[in-house]
Amino acid sequence: MSNLIKDASASSSLDCPVVDGRRQIQHVAARVADVGGIPIHRVLPSRQRRLVGAWCFLDHAGPAVFKGNSAGMRVGPHPHTGLQTFTWMIAGEVLHRDSLGSEQVIRPRQVNLMTAGRGISHTEESRLEDPQLHAAQLWIALPYAHRDTAPRFDHYPELPVWREGSATLTLLVGDFAGRQAPTLTFSPLVGLDLDAEDDTRLSLPLRPEFEYALLPLEGKPTLEGEALATDELAYLGRGRDTLELALPAGARLLLIGGEPLGEEVLIWWNFVGHSKAEIAEAQREWEAGSERFGSVPDYDGERLMPPPLPWKV
Repeated sequence: MSNLIKDASASSSLDCPVVDGRRQIQHVAARVADVGGIPIHRVLPSRQRRLVGAWCFLDHAGPAVFKGNSAGMRVGPHPHTGLQTFTWMIAGEVLHRDSLGSEQVIRPRQVNLMTAGRGISHTEESRLEDPQLHAAQLWIALPYAHRDTAPRFDHYPELPVWREGSATLTLLVGDFAGRQAPTLTFSPLVGLDLDAEDDTRLSLPLRPEFEYALLPLEGKPTLEGEALATDELAYLGRGRDTLELALPAGARLLLIGGEPLGEEVLIWWNFVGHSKAEIAEAQREWEAGSERFGSVPDYDGERLMPPPLPWKV
């Protein structure tokens, strides 16, 4: 991240309007970027939509295939504060290392969850044994009361999986349809992966107090008859109790949601905070090599450094 983004709940309504008896959808186009040598589509945060529950960041990475002498994805040591990084692997393998001494390969259909809290640093490298990468990486903003929690790392190789119609559903976090994911949370959230082998229709129960969004990763599904574009976030808002989807064969979507956080959230570079002072202090300490962020063992490469702060301190 290289821009200051803050929640602007006054201008970003949580409730999509109802027109002619039909609740509308807010369409949020992705920005295309490159992270560690991988093409990504970023839909959160944007000027149109800053948060979905406590979800504050969403990248769709790949699909990519590394060819020839490509080193694949390689992201050097960088810090985080005030958030959880959440990686859902679809294809390929990525090696995670962090300043707690964690070292974990994440494989398809697994979740890596790193809770930064007061501060942590980590690296990410694709594994050349499998020359492809397809993943979703999200950030979850920690509520103010938990922003300084102790950093930790959790790996979830087993998640609730079930079939509905011709689709496989995987519950990544939270509870859904009577199932509960083991994933650590600090606020009410849900994350669901939907993968259709053949054409199918789904009717999914929702919680009206949650706000929701859908991100098609592959294929062209429709929601209540309205076409959804790949890599375009469909923000659904609050007030829905069901979701009617038609998925063509090969379609894949992410459903994310949660209770509105109701707190100001600032994002600058790799820091999440609740004030400019918090973020400025974190940046000063990272630049100074403070013990707050530790160091990542066994990584041969330079630390990543942030751009100058966009405000005076």
